[in-house]
Amino acid sequence: MNHLKKKRNIILKILLYLFIIALPWIAIYAIADTVLKQRKLPVDVKITGFDKNHQTKKSVDHSKFEILQKKFTHPSEVTEACVSCHNGRDEEIMNSSHWKWSKSIARPEGDTVQAGKQNAYNNYCVHISSNEFHCTNCHAGYGWEDKSFDFEDHKKVDCLVCHDKTGAYEKTPSGSGMPALQKETYSGRVYFPPNYNHIAQNVGKPDVNNCGVCHFYGGGGDNVKNGDLSSDLFYAHKDIDIHMDKHGNKMSCTDCHETHKHNLAGSFTDLKNKAEKKVTCMNCHSNHEHANPILDKHTNRVACQTCHIPVYAKGVYTNMVWDWSKAGKKDESGEGFTEIDTVSGRPSYRSGKGAYEWANYVTPEYIWSNGTCTKHILGDTIRDTSLLALNEIKGSANDPLSKIIPVKIHRGKNVYDVKNRYLIPTHVYGHDENAFDVSLNWDRAIRAGMEYAKLPYSGKYGFVSTEFYHPINHMVASSEQSLKCIDCHSDLGRLEKLDGFYMPGRDQNKLADTLGILMVFASIGGIMIHTLLRTRLHKNK
Repeated sequence: MNHLKKKRNIILKILLYLFIIALPWIAIYAIADTVLKQRKLPVDVKITGFDKNHQTKKSVDHSKFEILQKKFTHPSEVTEACVSCHNGRDEEIMNSSHWKWSKSIARPEGDTVQAGKQNAYNNYCVHISSNEFHCTNCHAGYGWEDKSFDFEDHKKVDCLVCHDKTGAYEKTPSGSGMPALQKETYSGRVYFPPNYNHIAQNVGKPDVNNCGVCHFYGGGGDNVKNGDLSSDLFYAHKDIDIHMDKHGNKMSCTDCHETHKHNLAGSFTDLKNKAEKKVTCMNCHSNHEHANPILDKHTNRVACQTCHIPVYAKGVYTNMVWDWSKAGKKDESGEGFTEIDTVSGRPSYRSGKGAYEWANYVTPEYIWSNGTCTKHILGDTIRDTSLLALNEIKGSANDPLSKIIPVKIHRGKNVYDVKNRYLIPTHVYGHDENAFDVSLNWDRAIRAGMEYAKLPYSGKYGFVSTEFYHPINHMVASSEQSLKCIDCHSDLGRLEKLDGFYMPGRDQNKLADTLGILMVFASIGGIMIHTLLRTRLHKNK
């Protein structure tokens, strides 16, 4: 009996010691659980800056206006009718980025340059120079065919492209921003002149249908460019974007990209950090949205998008690689050809454009961003020909203004002048014999493009690897589908390649880890030794 009693006492003492060790953790869990219950937010998080009921309000019936009853035969006539009432609005448009495609920016080095679509290089169709008639089908104007376009002519402002509510207005591809003036056929599709009277009498505030017709098709096709802007957003459900869900929040583009005198807020990254022009989640949300206060603290250095957009290109495939160095191949008959990727249904090769790679449901890459970036523009010198970032986003862990953001990094290979060390604005599009998509001849297309841009050409060209950064801001997931702690705080988590800071769960210090393990075993050993000594002393008594 004494033996069993002593054994029971030893077990009770061990259990008591274990309870004493576990007691602080039990207390911490209980307190944390109580705090979280007190802070528990409703399922529908309040978006403070948004009223979904204002979107569809129509203030004026334009069909009643006499000036819109007369027969219109040219889109510029509609513009003149618009500004006869909306006086001064044409000037606002002509001072906007949607019109200029250019803006004066002071670089950190001190020089002032013209950045924007007119001057900056991209990783897709490369440059607008000598290709205007093709690129400007998304310009908010009419007739930008070449560099002689008159940016001071208010009659060239296109009001309908942003304000049409019929869905019947469209510009023709490679039409210099013009709708069809007569029956036209392009790539097997027939275009007819719009019914300007019907459209002008049914105008309203821009919505996703107006914005998406250009912005969802940037780079030459549906979701080619951005990755998070595709035709999926026209009729989005909550699994595509929680904000633009047609059965939920029903948000549209201008709910975030607010307009002042026809200048839209946007420019997530720029050459300079102009916070007043940027769109951020905090414009509507507070910085105390989470039930767990620890998550709220993350927002100081982690952008909301990092956790709340776990994947992009949720439906339509996006272009990940565009290799111009492989362009120019011909088939056995001496003609260009196209090959289709059987998985995505998108081209994997085009003789006139090169090789492509596509993906959907893509996991973003992660970088530090302080809201500024570089811009590689016409004539800029290539310092490192091993890799050229066309718009590298700036930021670091040591910069207090920087946050971790998700990005699509598009990779490509672009043609450059080997001797002069600058990118070449190739003459890609046209009906002339020098256009690359006609001739498939690099030398002729390069010479035509360089002459048009008034840049010297050495006669020697090569290809440089390039990268183009796209911040991911759309296709926001619900809280249930957002990232969990373990997605980042682990050895092979999403931020494994992001250095410059210590992150629990990801980073190890051998000395600290060894000391910690030794302390754990030392504590357990100390408890066991103490128990044995107490037992032995008690036995000796």
